[in-house]
Amino acid sequence: MNYNRLSTIINYLAFLKAKRGVLFQEFNKSEEFKGLMQPGKVKTVFQPILSLSKGDTIGFEILNRPQSTPSFPTTEKFYDYVGQSDNVFMLEGFLRNLSLERYAEQLKNAKGYEDQLVFLNIQPQVLADPAYRSGKTLELLAKYNLSPNQIVLELTEKEAVIDYNQFEKIIDNYRQQGFRIAVDDAGTGYNSLKTLVYLKPEFIKIDKSLIRNINDDPAKQYLVELLLEFAVQSKTDVIAEGIETLTELRYLQNLGVQLGQGYALGKPAPTLNNGYLPLTKSPIASRISQLYKAK
Repeated sequence: MNYNRLSTIINYLAFLKAKRGVLFQEFNKSEEFKGLMQPGKVKTVFQPILSLSKGDTIGFEILNRPQSTPSFPTTEKFYDYVGQSDNVFMLEGFLRNLSLERYAEQLKNAKGYEDQLVFLNIQPQVLADPAYRSGKTLELLAKYNLSPNQIVLELTEKEAVIDYNQFEKIIDNYRQQGFRIAVDDAGTGYNSLKTLVYLKPEFIKIDKSLIRNINDDPAKQYLVELLLEFAVQSKTDVIAEGIETLTELRYLQNLGVQLGQGYALGKPAPTLNNGYLPLTKSPIASRISQLYKAK
């Protein structure tokens, strides 16, 4: 046998041996992912989003949680994997259908929720998929008697937007159909801030890492104030995520944050339930609050 050929084969076998563990793990992840693409393997819950000045529930974020598996012991690990794989389009289509179907089922059993907003988590690259732009989503909404004006597409950035100019055109197409846009995890990195500037969303969702113990952290306070000032200038509504304590809630109210979401207001539940605002009479006295009132 030719020496060079033999050397190539030996090197290839050595490569396979070194990569065997990684390849085996990737195979297991792929198989477990496929097994989770069944309605019975995914739990859907609804978390209320409240006005921090009035206490009204303005809408619900729909959250889908797959069953735990050895490769995906947490929901976060599952979505991290999907965001870096070729399965993102398959998953988004599956979850979009499942979310709207289960929300429509809840509307049949509950009154007074018909006109509230529905926040759907979508990764940016999926919106460029022709299946989303060809009217499929509108057909699905019509099937469940929902309007695009009720739907907020909440962009989650597991993978960053690459071509912002092109993506801006795609977003404009959705707006023309009546959809609204929210940017999730604002304040956590360069990409989320760049997305705010280019897309000018109707909602900015401030990441829970900035909300946790904000009352005791001047750096977090300053950054949230900057986001609020940006929101005033761009006529955007701000949603504080992950509010877990009354102290956090009181501080955000005083700061002038309009909307909130978190365990202190209402936990995710399999049924539609209005959230509860413990401090509805807390004053909103900051300079930023006055700017909002004048907007």
